[in-house]
Amino acid sequence: MRTLGEPPTLGVVGGGQLGRMLAEAASPLGVELVVLDPTPDCPAAPVVREQIVGDFDDADALDELAARSDALTFEIELADPDLLERVGEERGVPVHPDPATLRTIQDKLVQKRRLRERGVPVPEFRPVEDREDLLAAGEELGYPMMLKARRGGYDGRGNVPVESAEDVDDALAAVSGDLMVEAFVPFERELSVIAVKGDDEVATFPVGENVHEEEILRETVVPARTSEDTLERAEAVARDVLDAMSGRGVYGIELFETGETPQASRSDEILVNEIAPRPHNSGHFTIEGALTSQFEQHVRGVLGYPLGATDLRGPVAMSNVLGDVEEPRPAELAGVDEVLATRGANLHWYGKDEVRPLRKMGHVTLVGEPSASDLLAEARDCTDALTFR
Repeated sequence: MRTLGEPPTLGVVGGGQLGRMLAEAASPLGVELVVLDPTPDCPAAPVVREQIVGDFDDADALDELAARSDALTFEIELADPDLLERVGEERGVPVHPDPATLRTIQDKLVQKRRLRERGVPVPEFRPVEDREDLLAAGEELGYPMMLKARRGGYDGRGNVPVESAEDVDDALAAVSGDLMVEAFVPFERELSVIAVKGDDEVATFPVGENVHEEEILRETVVPARTSEDTLERAEAVARDVLDAMSGRGVYGIELFETGETPQASRSDEILVNEIAPRPHNSGHFTIEGALTSQFEQHVRGVLGYPLGATDLRGPVAMSNVLGDVEEPRPAELAGVDEVLATRGANLHWYGKDEVRPLRKMGHVTLVGEPSASDLLAEARDCTDALTFR
């Protein structure tokens, strides 16, 4: 039987907004966080026990983090899986999710191959070594296609559409490093499932519907506005993804609802887009919108605690607060009073000192009646009222 006494310490590689929200969720459980982040006074710093300032691949800093922790996890895929594995073994500290999973996720080509091997539906894809490979993929998959950097890309970075054979050279010039290409998916909706692996249990939150612009998540509405059959299929695919991954904790699973397409064997097929082995932006709705947040679930999962309930408190909508500036500058947000005066609005500010174009600076969540669509309209009004000056 678990007892509470000296608080366990969770070491987290990364101290951005996800680390901040992890610490906020861990505190009521009596869990303290120490984070490793290269930015002094990172967003998580005000709410964690301590920050170790160091690069994510700094072996000495990671060893220091492990020495102070009862378990290790990460909130950013830039963590080094080899170092995590080594310090975990040397210090006798468990690491979750498994560094092997992080290693798989970090390379999008390896990730897609792993999923396909396990029978998880994914878009058609090909490795790209050179111009000839990309042209050959165009012949096989058809245009348009999406050229992707295999490592490091996020929020649209490292992804370039290839509309025709005439665009091949420009696309290759725009993306560096190892590459892959995927067939373009003419989806009906972008969906996501926040799923969590515990010690001997698995849980999923209700399926979310995501709105992206310029490949950056703008809004999430839950439950997703689609058929019950599609919701059930999305949850089943998410559970198949978890079966293909090792290690406890939260996984953000982004999906396409394709409808009737050449890549879908039937109507309303679900294809996996990408996986994040950590709490995910599309799961922020869970803080106010679910009985247990994704952040508390991650803490529970990593430490081997029983998982919490994932039921919704009601329909919920989340809208991101993005930098609306043309050049980086000190962050000063206006319009806060209007948002706070909105009944039921929950404003989350990530504590970043500098605002940049389209940088994620916070989010607004609303929960309740009459419908998720109405809540989404209110959430949009709230974020429209916020501006950086």
